[in-house]
Amino acid sequence: MNTKNDEHLYSLALSLIPKIGPSVYKNIISYSGSAQNFFNLAPGKAAKIPRIGSKLLELLRQKNQYLAQAEKLILQAEKLNVKILTYASTEFPKRLKSIEDSPSVLFVKGNIDLNANRLLGIVGTRNATDYGKTVTRKIIEEVAPFQPVIVSGLAYGIDIEAHRAALQHDLPTVAVMGSPIDKIYPYQHKNTAEQMLETGGLISEFRPGSDMVPGNFPQRNRIIAGLSDALIVVEAAKKGGALITAEIAFSYNKEIFAVPGNLQSPYSEGCNQLIKTMKANIYLGTKDLEEALSWSKGSEDQENQPVAFSLENISDEHRPIIAAFLENPEQQIDQLSWITNIPISMLASSLLQLEFMGLIRSLPGKTYKLVK
Repeated sequence: MNTKNDEHLYSLALSLIPKIGPSVYKNIISYSGSAQNFFNLAPGKAAKIPRIGSKLLELLRQKNQYLAQAEKLILQAEKLNVKILTYASTEFPKRLKSIEDSPSVLFVKGNIDLNANRLLGIVGTRNATDYGKTVTRKIIEEVAPFQPVIVSGLAYGIDIEAHRAALQHDLPTVAVMGSPIDKIYPYQHKNTAEQMLETGGLISEFRPGSDMVPGNFPQRNRIIAGLSDALIVVEAAKKGGALITAEIAFSYNKEIFAVPGNLQSPYSEGCNQLIKTMKANIYLGTKDLEEALSWSKGSEDQENQPVAFSLENISDEHRPIIAAFLENPEQQIDQLSWITNIPISMLASSLLQLEFMGLIRSLPGKTYKLVK
């Protein structure tokens, strides 16, 4: 194997080790520089990495077992025409890299650009009313000139309505699945899922052949929230997946919109409550999206345009940090440490200085954003 494929193998193997969740995984990458480096560390050096306990070090001694599992999984994915994106992959969604609890590995099927300029999440109740379905189709029709990727969850109700409307308007659409990538759920949506593969597709953090667990579905909602530049909740009851997704998006500092509904409809209670508590803006039309996201028809949104910024007046100490922000204007500190190869303790001090200089600003979740 060449070095690139070796790193892909080691990154996948690292994700297969029990007790290594997304945050520990990213912590390891940040301190080691790469998954391959971590596997080759002496036990004494590995033990110095924060959050690495004795049980994890014991599992690390079984690295050949996890590398073999990773090789098997890569072959399995190739047979299914599934692409594996690890946190170290260049194609891994940049929007998720800035989120602490985002997955360390994604399984992807179809032709998806997960780093497209505009990603719009649309979610809602599984028990959609005629009003909710009509509004969903209307939203898709009105946003079509802006050419966003439509993100939803392939569930009954609002989700599948959003996917199908996107297909009708030739918009790429992505389903974030709560099931393994090789198991379409619900099965009744299999035809729609297959149609989505041409210009969009399916993504899951659950590897092929794994079991379907009810808890997977609430868990996948954080991916919908993290991928979306803005989230529109069309219909939602007092409790349910759509409200969970909205709450997560709120914690990620995303733009959230809720469609107001009939006060007597139980499936509008959630939306109306989001508006009342000011966790979501009221959605009245695409003008709201244009203003919130600086969208304009026929051109890329300003948020994802390259920032006009010169490195000439930046000190050598801060130059690699600003250069990383120019590649991706929003960065999570662990990811930034990995990119710049600057220890987190030193990086935190530099980020504070840059914030005082008015060049960046801090966001929730140990995330920083370049100021234009």
